[in-house]
Amino acid sequence: MSRESTTSLPNGKANPSKPYSQVHLKRAGKKLLLILPDTEPKEANKDWIELLQDLKYCLTHHKGTWTPGTPVHLLVENRLLDSRQFHNIGEALDAAELKLTRVFTTRRQTAITAATAGYSVEQETPKRELFPIEMSSQTNLNEPLYVKTTVRSGVAIRHPGTIIIQGDVNPGGEVIADGDIIIWGHLRGIAHAGAKGNPECCIMALRMQPTQLRIGEAVARPPGDSPEVFEPEVAYLTTEGIRLKSALNFNKTHTFTAKEKGWTQKNTPNPA
Repeated sequence: MSRESTTSLPNGKANPSKPYSQVHLKRAGKKLLLILPDTEPKEANKDWIELLQDLKYCLTHHKGTWTPGTPVHLLVENRLLDSRQFHNIGEALDAAELKLTRVFTTRRQTAITAATAGYSVEQETPKRELFPIEMSSQTNLNEPLYVKTTVRSGVAIRHPGTIIIQGDVNPGGEVIADGDIIIWGHLRGIAHAGAKGNPECCIMALRMQPTQLRIGEAVARPPGDSPEVFEPEVAYLTTEGIRLKSALNFNKTHTFTAKEKGWTQKNTPNPA
């Protein structure tokens, strides 16, 4: 096992009373973790200017300790970041020959902004991996995450709840939700609903041509032939595995059975 090294900013000469402790870099295998403070002071704009200066100082001070092109995972917890600030961070990392690839946040708007900017997103901080003693387990699903963007190849969106995407999921794109997944567009990438093992979760898309479907622990690949008529479809789990069906009236015609750990068709009364 390789030892993880942590670097943080030293004291600055411009303001000796204020340590450069806002920004931290932590090596984790072949990637770097960039950790920003999770709170926002009242003077948010002034704080961001100082934070950006700290980031640039940190990257300049430690430049040469990583291989050019090293991926960076950004940990921001509950800090609100807008598109301009993500652009600032991206420019600073580009100048240091680093590449921002994934964002971890507990804040919904930051997750939406990051996904819209084309970064992979996990709307839950991996702080448990860094400081496991301080983390408590989360059992309840979060509020749904609504994203209006195209999930492009190489981008992954992870959320501990339901994910609703207004846009397409391209081949190579990945959507992982602890709840349901609803794609208001064309699903051609990978979708994993009920990621923590919930077999009741479903995947719905206006046009379903995924690379892979996963619900709970079940995995399926769609049939190779395309349907003659495209219509909204839902993927759901049965005792025989994952099945696809027209999404029209699905909840009226099917019910989830906890005993079977899958969906079954409701019994329809015979006409008199």
